Formats: sequence, structure tokens, C-alpha cells
Amino acid sequence: MREEPLFGAGVAPASNYDTDRIWRDDQRHFVHPFTHFDSFKKDGSLVITGAKGATITDSRGKCYLDGIGGLWCMSIGFGEEEMAEAVADQIRRLCFYSAFVDTTNPPAVELATKLAQLAPGDLNRVFYTCSGSAANDTAVRLIHYYNARRGKPEKRHLISRIGSYHGSTYLAMSLTGRESDRSPHFQYATDFIHHVSCPYVYRRPEGMSVAEFCDHLVDELEQKILELGPDKVAAFFAEPILGAGGVIVPPPGYHQRTWEICRKYDVLYVSDEVVTAFGRLGHWFASKDVFGIEPDIIVSAKGISSGYVPLGAVIFSDRIYDVISSPDPDAWFTHGFTYSGHPVACAAGLKTIEIMEKRDICGHVRKVGPYLEQRLNGLRDLPLVGDVRGSHFMMCTEYVANKQTRALLPDGANVGKRISNHCEARGLIIRPLAHLNIMSPPLVLTEAEVDELIAGLSAGIKAAADDLVREGVKID
Repeated sequence: MREEPLFGAGVAPASNYDTDRIWRDDQRHFVHPFTHFDSFKKDGSLVITGAKGATITDSRGKCYLDGIGGLWCMSIGFGEEEMAEAVADQIRRLCFYSAFVDTTNPPAVELATKLAQLAPGDLNRVFYTCSGSAANDTAVRLIHYYNARRGKPEKRHLISRIGSYHGSTYLAMSLTGRESDRSPHFQYATDFIHHVSCPYVYRRPEGMSVAEFCDHLVDELEQKILELGPDKVAAFFAEPILGAGGVIVPPPGYHQRTWEICRKYDVLYVSDEVVTAFGRLGHWFASKDVFGIEPDIIVSAKGISSGYVPLGAVIFSDRIYDVISSPDPDAWFTHGFTYSGHPVACAAGLKTIEIMEKRDICGHVRKVGPYLEQRLNGLRDLPLVGDVRGSHFMMCTEYVANKQTRALLPDGANVGKRISNHCEARGLIIRPLAHLNIMSPPLVLTEAEVDELIAGLSAGIKAAADDLVREGVKID
């Protein structure tokens, strides 16, 4: 259990905060993202007041190993003085100015140039947002504009996947295929957005080999395009590894084959790398370096600024840009945000990349990531653990009532949350999602901290299993 921070400097002392007042005012005034109101009104929030490296500290001074990297986004570690100085210097120099139409600023230009150098193929054009959700919305509008400008306005339909997560704005959530996110109390765009099956290898149909499952998925995508009409399908949106949908790693060859299908039918391939880009799988972008494809558009956020300042980017091909920028005195790209190309956010993006290059953080992930995978796979013999999956610093454990049949526990068991609560009590933060726990730690995590993560998770799983057995839940 963590009693002291690994790093003293930069972790705010608990005495600076009135914990009880913050906890009460949080309940009264702060509406949190993805809130379950009944639970929130009862339990309130864990108040985080400080962080350094891979350690976070709550308002009472208790320290935790951050197993979720803020929320998929922490790359360089918390509390980096270099980042603080870079952001402060930019605020002193130019805190903000609009980038609308024909005004720019050096950090926005320099970061766009750097992203073009790092991105695969001819993805040399960058549009900035403040989030991954807004980046996916931007990608949709860009795709529709592109097809209209090339004389194909009817080519507007989009295909995503069941189990996917693309954001929580109206269009991004409409693209999202994660059932638990699609509340019946919200509305969604349904007339031009379609979903095909999740590439969920662990829960593929009984008796189907992994290769046969891949064949089935590829054929399903092609048939969906033919059903809708290739002249009407604009794009396929795909996370290289599905993140919030449960860290789903598609079967081997899936991405290359779906990419080829898209090329065959003039369908743009959008790689949603909001999670996988900027080192989480050990490379700047996973599309080319891990999965061997060159998408038409890459959507990014989170790790692009290591979570220090909100920033997202849509990186797209010269081919698309040449169409949308072709001569037409009446054509305006009427899309953008007040904070697109914000100089402070772009300065944070530049500093993130600089630190990652200087310290070879991608190399560190390629070294320590397999160790994390190995240690997590060692938990398969524990009660409840049905599957361990993921890659490098993007991992998931799935819990079942019966390992042979893969039958899930009753919803009321709330197993993912039970385990995360036991882990939190032991000084480890992991993410619960129904019958899953997700780990996406800061990219600076050491092997010693991996061992600490495994010890905390193992203890949490055993404690939750003991609770369930005492309550009469059958576990095989």
C-alpha cells in the first residue's frame, strides 16, 4: 500500500486543502463526465490534489500508483518542470490569439510541421481541436466537405463498429458502438451512420477459428458497403485497438484487409488513434508501425499533449487537402473552434514530443510494455480472470463466472468496480468497466512499478472473489 509518494517535489501537501468542503461543494456544483448520479450522490468523489511521475496524491495525503494514466493520456509523467516552464513561457509570450482564416502563431505551425513529419504516408495536413470527440466530429465534417467538393455529395454514409468508442459529442457518440454508452435518454444520428461487428476475438462465435473470424469480419464490412452502395459510403472509422470498448485487439491481418476493402470501394479509412498514438503502443502512430496501414485520416488527442493542456488534432492526406482547397471563390470551409491552434496547447504538444524524443519514451514502452503484458498474463490462474489482452501500455483483464463457458457474472456483482475499489484501498488506481478492468499507465512506468501494479491488482481480484463466494455467487 502506498503511504508516501515516490517523488516528493511537485506533490501538493494535503494540508493545503479543506477536503470536506471540496467534497461537499463537488457534489453540489460540479457535474462530472459519465456520471451515475445515484452512486455519485451517495459516495462523492476521490479528491486528487497532487501528482508526480506515475504517482497521484489525494487531499488526505494518501498516494496511489496511477494505473490509468489520467485517462489514457499521461505520457511523460505528472509534474514535469520542463512542461511547466514551456507552458508558462508561452503564456508570457502569447497566451492566445484566434487562428481563424488568415492569422497564425508559431507553436501551431511548428507542431503541425512536426506532426506531418511523424505521421505516415502523405498525412501532411493538420486541423486542431480541443479533444478527441471534437476531432472525430471534425473528421466527419471534413469527409462530407471533401466528397461534396469532388462532386459526390451523396457519398456521406459512415461505418463504425459495435464496441467502438469515438467520443461523446453528438456525432462522435453516434459513431460510438459501445452499447453501455448509448443511453436511451439521449438522441443519436442514425440515418447515415452504420455499425458492423466488433473484432472481439475472445468472444468470437463458438467453433470459429481466429482466421475464420477475421474472414467473417472482412466479408461483413464489404457486404455492408455493397448493401449501402459504394457511391454512398464515405468512410470507415476504426480504432487500431478498441479502447473503452474493452481493449479489443483485432485478429491478425484485420486492419490490412479492411483497409484494402476501403481502397477498393473509394471509402476513406479513418484511424482513430486518440488512445494508441504518441507512444502507448511504443510508436508515434500505431496505424503504420504496428498494423501496417496508411489511413487517409488519423484522429488524435490525449497523449499529444500528455494531458497537460487539452489538445486534439485531425491529421489528413494531401489528397484530401488538394480537393478541399481547389479553386472555388464561393467555397468556404466553415468549420472550426475558438481554440483551434491555441498557442499554449500547441506549445505543450511540442514539449511533449521533445521530451519523448529526448528520453526515448517510445523505446521505454517497447521495453517495459512486454513485461507488463507478461506479468498480467500471469494472473490468468486467479479466480474470475477469463481473459488478459492488449498491447504494451494498453491492457485489460476480463472477468467471468465460468472460465470454460466464458459466462459472465450477474450484473449486480459489479465485479470490475469491486476489484477497482479493493485496488484503490491498496493504493492502486485502475479503471472499472462492467466486467472489465483497464490499465493504461503513464508511459514512464518502471518495471518495479509494474510489479507494484500486479501485486495490487492480484490482491484486489482475490479479495473480490472472496466477497462474491461469501455472497453465494458461483465461480468456476
